[in-house]
Amino acid sequence: MEGLFTIDSLFTLVMLVLLQVVLGFDNLLYISLESKKAPAERQSYVRKLGVGLAIILRIILLFVLMSLIQYFQDPFASLHDNNIIEFAFNIHSIIVLLGGAFIMYTAIKEIWHMMNLDEHAATDAARSSVGKIIFWIVVMNLVFSFDSILSAMALTSGMEFQAQMVLMSIAIISGGVLMIVLADKVSEFLQKNRMYEVLGLFILLIVGIMLLSEGGHLAHLKLFGNPVTPMSKTTFYFVIIVLVLIDLVQGRYQKNLLKARDSHQQT
Repeated sequence: MEGLFTIDSLFTLVMLVLLQVVLGFDNLLYISLESKKAPAERQSYVRKLGVGLAIILRIILLFVLMSLIQYFQDPFASLHDNNIIEFAFNIHSIIVLLGGAFIMYTAIKEIWHMMNLDEHAATDAARSSVGKIIFWIVVMNLVFSFDSILSAMALTSGMEFQAQMVLMSIAIISGGVLMIVLADKVSEFLQKNRMYEVLGLFILLIVGIMLLSEGGHLAHLKLFGNPVTPMSKTTFYFVIIVLVLIDLVQGRYQKNLLKARDSHQQT
């Protein structure tokens, strides 16, 4: 591993850690919302254990991807020369598509419960086992990790195998530790500001749409001759910023209306 701690390698390591943090935003939001299904006294434990197990599995996934990357990319089912639908599914695309579908289902289900003020959601949350919640946190963490690991492999291309493994493992562990700390902070914020839960669920919905578009692109999916194109990160963050601004303006507007109504009643 000669040259592992050169200036270039250390710069690459910093970039890898930043990559883990930036691409981990949507994962962090999912962890914070999913952990709420656990009893209040065990939510922090669920987040820490879930991310901790995911870190170990991410390193294993890293080794598997680096060793068997071609098998994840090779199509195993395809359909061509069709005017309605065409595709070439591989393992990578299936994992991303299933992850996107599950996240959309979760977000829509919680939004529906909120709209109907349904107590069923709270009952389900109380009954959810800690093991089940940790399982889904780990599974979705692995789904989200595919892009970050593949991007990290691109950043470290040209290095020898051992150097790649060491740098990316350090980045994964560092990003995981930051995620554990930030997950508690995000969860505490959402608990104190319940109004932002709706915003979080709609962001999660957008994440699901982004994953579906990416999975469709990886599968070379065409519908009625039109190829499915992935949502770019720029578009994703632009939509998130717009949603946040709408939420802030709406909240400020409602407060001003309440103040104006109170002033009018007092006079």
